[in-house]
Amino acid sequence: MTSDSSLSPQLRCGDRVLDLSKPQVMAVLNITPDSFSDGGSLFDGQLKLDQVLSRAEQALLDGASILDVGGESTRPGAATVSPVQEADRVLPVVAALVERFDCVISVDTSTPGIIRESAKLGAGLINDVRALQREGALAAAAASSLPVCLMHMRGEPQSMQQSPQYDSPLAEVSAFLKERVAACAAVGIDRSKIILDPGFGFGKNLAHNLELFRQLPQLCDLGYPLLVGVSRKSMVGAITGREVGQRMAGSIVLAALAVERGAKIIRVHDVRETVDALAVVSALSAQPVE
Repeated sequence: MTSDSSLSPQLRCGDRVLDLSKPQVMAVLNITPDSFSDGGSLFDGQLKLDQVLSRAEQALLDGASILDVGGESTRPGAATVSPVQEADRVLPVVAALVERFDCVISVDTSTPGIIRESAKLGAGLINDVRALQREGALAAAAASSLPVCLMHMRGEPQSMQQSPQYDSPLAEVSAFLKERVAACAAVGIDRSKIILDPGFGFGKNLAHNLELFRQLPQLCDLGYPLLVGVSRKSMVGAITGREVGQRMAGSIVLAALAVERGAKIIRVHDVRETVDALAVVSALSAQPVE
């Protein structure tokens, strides 16, 4: 499969449209007590809706076009979250964001019920780290008519970083993503509604992550918009020696390089700084004036 230049840069997300002819920034809203970077800041056993709305508003002011809401931590070793717990965390936030803000609301979930209910509330994108492999998830996504982001992850969060092995990260990640695209096609999800994510840090060590990052152009050649999420991740820490709260600089460099290599959506914690960096990349890549 090769890149298809006829693919529309306009991605219909419910009643909104994303222009993927330019890079878009997705802001992380972790409604969890245990996410690796900011767990507990928006949910500590109780939903802090005022803080959620304040952070969402600031992210949009800083230049984000997508708000990504997740109620399940997928850091290595993360605790399992029940569908009821996830619904209690995510659905009130989706409803509040849809009511207040004119942007695409993405829901970071693998749970069929959350997919269905989020779509009813007005969410515009399903972002699934398990690539719709949970029972019922494919059917729920197809029924929603929303775009889906399919991510590669080897194993589950509880075990994914226990000595991951690859003969060829690019070949194996590409093969998995192609298989999931085929599964989507089989239930009627059009290819124009598919985004791919190589899953940096999900069942991959530093060497695997770096090899995949170098080969982002080949992943773009699969013919689908690419989402990249490396913000504050362990690969940045391994390269720089910095703790989670000190990884902004490394994360921004990777975001800029990802866009240069063809990524269309960048998922980040530090919105303003990333938006500025991508503006510089865009200016440098613009056609010179004749």
